[in-house]
Amino acid sequence: MTQNTPLSPLPPLFPRPAHSFQDAPHRVLSAAQLRARGVSAAQTSAQCLPGGPWQPLLPGVYLLHAGPPSGQERLHGALLYAGRPPASSRRTPPEPTDDGFGEAMVTGPAALALHGFASVPDLEALHRVDVLVPRTRRLRSTRYVEVVRAAALPPPVRLAGVPVAPVERALADAVAGAGDAADVRRLLTEAVRAGHCEPGCVVRELSAAKVLGRPAVAGAVDALLAEGRAAAEGRLYAMVREHGLPEPLWNVELRLPGGPELGGVDAYWPDLAVAVELDTRAPRFGAPEPDRRGGNQGVTHPEDPQWSAYAAKRERLERLGVTVVHLTPLKLREAAEQQATVVRTALMAAGDQKPAAYVMVLPR
Repeated sequence: MTQNTPLSPLPPLFPRPAHSFQDAPHRVLSAAQLRARGVSAAQTSAQCLPGGPWQPLLPGVYLLHAGPPSGQERLHGALLYAGRPPASSRRTPPEPTDDGFGEAMVTGPAALALHGFASVPDLEALHRVDVLVPRTRRLRSTRYVEVVRAAALPPPVRLAGVPVAPVERALADAVAGAGDAADVRRLLTEAVRAGHCEPGCVVRELSAAKVLGRPAVAGAVDALLAEGRAAAEGRLYAMVREHGLPEPLWNVELRLPGGPELGGVDAYWPDLAVAVELDTRAPRFGAPEPDRRGGNQGVTHPEDPQWSAYAAKRERLERLGVTVVHLTPLKLREAAEQQATVVRTALMAAGDQKPAAYVMVLPR
């Protein structure tokens, strides 16, 4: 057989016909999965000879067709490479239902593409796939796969049939690998403007990833928080109007006649003395970081100066008979109807209370 003569697609001793592998996800399988299907290492090597029907995609991962891999095939290949078990346990055949991904999940720009970000290239155009694995894994980045390690993995979400890091974590990993300030700002702005996540969650992840001090990131955080504030105000306006609440006075300062300022509120019903205040505080970076898996999310550090100011203002207003309803951007985004019920209940209850002290209402 000359070098240019293509090999037969099925050597005589090949155990199963080609159509047996049509069920392989995107025609990509690991060496362990091939062994579980009755294909030996020698037979796999024979199929991958020049001119053969298969080709190696990554170490221990094979593409079951000739020609370039698709974006989805590269994605599956990256997860199979990063998810393969340690050498000590590779002799155990995988279960038939095992996808071979182990604990690995897609993160970084590839994950953002799966989450629907318009500011990153689609999978077909990405030159790199970042894969998140436990810190204890001895695994090297190779070819188009970049291995990212974490002490504790977040719970993945399933998108396009693969495990994907949550938006906040994927965003932090993408930002960590970006050097251009405009790219960082574009990613962070889209994350909030398109409703993918709340700015506080993003900043906590950026802080945990130790990238907040980078010039490209530091300049974008203020814009991120401002974008989050604007988005939360927009949801508050929509909640009031879509759920039939009476129209309040928006963004006003309260003050005692001839006395000190009482502080600003986002919405105020003067006849009922009910105020709504949005909690859009920036996270306190000196406080202990929340668990990557979601533990302690939203827990306020008792020494947070911003929280102390919020609490003092609320206590001052409530001593004067003003009911203060405290809402968070996350609750407005995920449970607007429930939050509208909370505000409506406060408005109804205020009618049965004794009149509040008179306060002046000024534009903020």
